[in-house]
Amino acid sequence: MKVLICGAGQVGFGIAERLSAEDNDVSIIDNSASLVQRVADILDVRGFVGHGSHPDILDEAGARDADMIIAVTLHDEVNMVACQVAHSLFNIPTKIARIRAQSYLEPHWRDLFSREHMPIDVIISPEIEVGDMVLRRLSLPGAFETVSFGDGAISVVGVTCEEDCPIVDTPLSQLTELFPDLPAVVVAVVREGRLFVPRGGDHLLAGDDAYFVAPNDQVERTLKIFGHDEQQARRVIIAGGGNVGLYVAKRLEELQSSTRLKLIETRRERAVQIAEQLNRTVVLHGSSLDEEMLKEADVANADTMVALTNDDQVNILSCIMANRLGCARTLCLLNNAGYTAMVRSLGIDASINPRGITVSRVLQHVRRGRIRAVHSIQNGAGEVIEAEALETSPLVGKPLREIDLPDGLRIGAILRDGDSRLPHGHTQINAFLRLIIFSTAAIVPQSVQLFPVISHFFYELP
Repeated sequence: MKVLICGAGQVGFGIAERLSAEDNDVSIIDNSASLVQRVADILDVRGFVGHGSHPDILDEAGARDADMIIAVTLHDEVNMVACQVAHSLFNIPTKIARIRAQSYLEPHWRDLFSREHMPIDVIISPEIEVGDMVLRRLSLPGAFETVSFGDGAISVVGVTCEEDCPIVDTPLSQLTELFPDLPAVVVAVVREGRLFVPRGGDHLLAGDDAYFVAPNDQVERTLKIFGHDEQQARRVIIAGGGNVGLYVAKRLEELQSSTRLKLIETRRERAVQIAEQLNRTVVLHGSSLDEEMLKEADVANADTMVALTNDDQVNILSCIMANRLGCARTLCLLNNAGYTAMVRSLGIDASINPRGITVSRVLQHVRRGRIRAVHSIQNGAGEVIEAEALETSPLVGKPLREIDLPDGLRIGAILRDGDSRLPHGHTQINAFLRLIIFSTAAIVPQSVQLFPVISHFFYELP
């Protein structure tokens, strides 16, 4: 597949890295020569310096025979115009744009992005994607990662096995015997920095991070089996009143009327502005790095501190200070994925990487075949994939025990008409069933080939 990427920042680089590793023909455009040079030096991609919305630059980059354009520059308007030019002048079939300004995304302006006006097939809003991820983490405080699949029916949850985890040193094959009515499957384990797909005879050890797949109504029960019985946060402090912080506060007001919210914002003008948009949230003007401010917010009695500023260092230090002052749990936003492994050792319970979320959203529209959703974990070391099996799939028509699945792949759940069931050796996959699978990064291309479409590429559009 030939793909043009407009924007060579963190998100553009992440997308180019994943697509080029899967043997796609990738060209990347940015008006910063240093960024383009960096990408071209590290990755097997072609780099072009210029504005991604200019026809001559798109033409030079190969727009005439491109299959897809992904516009993820820092400017919404450049991304929108790039997609318009790609459609009007080059007839590029699939156009994806990152749009951050919420005004463009209001429901009553929805027709703006129709094919008759500004034809963008997929719109990605990092603020909404990240905000929704924060809300899911707050709803399941025992987990360090949680993602929904199957139209919200299935969750993939990351949980740490502490010293007192009841199922430590128990072979995974015995869990079914111990909990016969629990439809949960452990699909991946991270041990001492190494991610692997466990077998039935493997044990979980204290300190492991485990990822399990379970129906939504069984997630809390499964977390308890792992020794996590934390209550949902009722007193939340948000550090940072930017677009993400404001979105999270608004949604918490709507969804959890009993939650007591406080928001700390450093800019006085912004603090006044967001205070007018919120109904029950106490907005405080000050720095989340100021100990007196944290005490004024009553951080010692807070269930969760959520640091959502644009500065990773501020987010990390805010959470460390909140922990020291007695806050029960902390969650921080990290734009630099390199910090992710470090923050857990500092006592921060969970982190969210916007780049990883955006890259995952893009990948589900790039994969060949019936791929409905993709989520990348552990900085790209593995992927959770939701896919539909057509008649052309080698999985269809055989019991799972007779299928030679590649090492590094695990089927976590099978979905049919909104209901999920556990995969067993005797389970036969029928056409049009949806599967939730985990795949290590090395075999993602093989995993995707299990869900082919013969005559065309399929892109699932919202």
